[in-house]
Order: sequence, then C-alpha cells, then structure tokens
Amino acid sequence: MVSAGDFKNGLTVNIEGTVYQIMDFQHVKPGKGAAFVRTKLKDIINGGVVEKTFRPSEKFDTAHIERQEMQYLYSDGDLFHFMDTESYEQIAVNQDTVGDSLKFVKENENVKVISYQGSVFSIEPPITVELAIIETEPGFKGDTAQGATKPAIVETGAQVMVPLFVEQGDMLKIDTRTGEYLSRA
Repeated sequence: MVSAGDFKNGLTVNIEGTVYQIMDFQHVKPGKGAAFVRTKLKDIINGGVVEKTFRPSEKFDTAHIERQEMQYLYSDGDLFHFMDTESYEQIAVNQDTVGDSLKFVKENENVKVISYQGSVFSIEPPITVELAIIETEPGFKGDTAQGATKPAIVETGAQVMVPLFVEQGDMLKIDTRTGEYLSRA
C-alpha cells in the first residue's frame, strides 16, 4: 500500500481495478481548504492518459510490473514469438499487443517483454539498434542544403529520414523511441 502523499514518477498503482503508471504528480496546498495531490496517470494496458486528484491520505495498492529480457524469434501472421534466454520457454504475443514496437527490431534480438499478473501488455525494444539500408536514393554532389534529409528503407522494412551522404548498404544507428537516425555504425 502507498499513500497519494508518497507518489513518485514511474510508480505503478492499482486504482479502482485499473493499473496506472504515475507520469507526473504535484502536491498542491491552496490558501483555503485541504491539500491535495494532482496526478497525470497512464493506463498501462491501453495507454490512455488521465488526470486525477487525490487527498494525500488516500491509500492504493502498488502494482508489480514484470520486465523480462526475451529474444524475439519470428512472426507468423498475427503472432510474434519470443523466447526466454534462460529457460528457453517460448511465448506468442498478438499483433495488437506488439503494435509498432518491433518495427526497428530484427529477428533474434533481445527485447523486454512487460507483463502484469502474467499477462503481456507491452514490448520494449532496445533504445538503439543498428540496421542496414536496403533502399535509398543516391545523394548528389553539391546537394548539401543545410540539414537536408532523404527517406531510406532499413532491413526491417521501416522508413527513416537520413542525411544525404548516407548510401544504400550503410549500417545506421537508430533511436527506437523516436525513429530518428543517430549516426552511421
């Protein structure tokens, strides 16, 4: 149990049967009336964000989220298969749960599978990945306007905006959170 007065960013709590992660909180002490805690909460299952206020003395159950390192094996149709690298146990996760989280992840790479009470609700890719460009237009000499970029398709099929000097076959470092080009690998 944790009271609303002890909230911290990133804490997961069970409020009225829904598991929320605290994105932001603020203790408010108005001139008149009792103090309260204003929070911004993210529903970990469906990703919706809500704002709620609580009295500092209200108590809530903490929700234990499990993050397990697993290897992404392959996809077949609507299912994505993952393997625990220690026990070799395999699980299958459907397309709705995975969403766009694997668009920069190749087969046989490690990801974090995030679950609550044994039910997987999210896949967390590594922060940066190295991928080869399979298709992009050639850059031309003298085509060096400041900050100019061009689209490139990487080996997972995702599109990334890259600088003009990057060519087909180059290895790139990509930030999976934003989908931005970081550097050549």
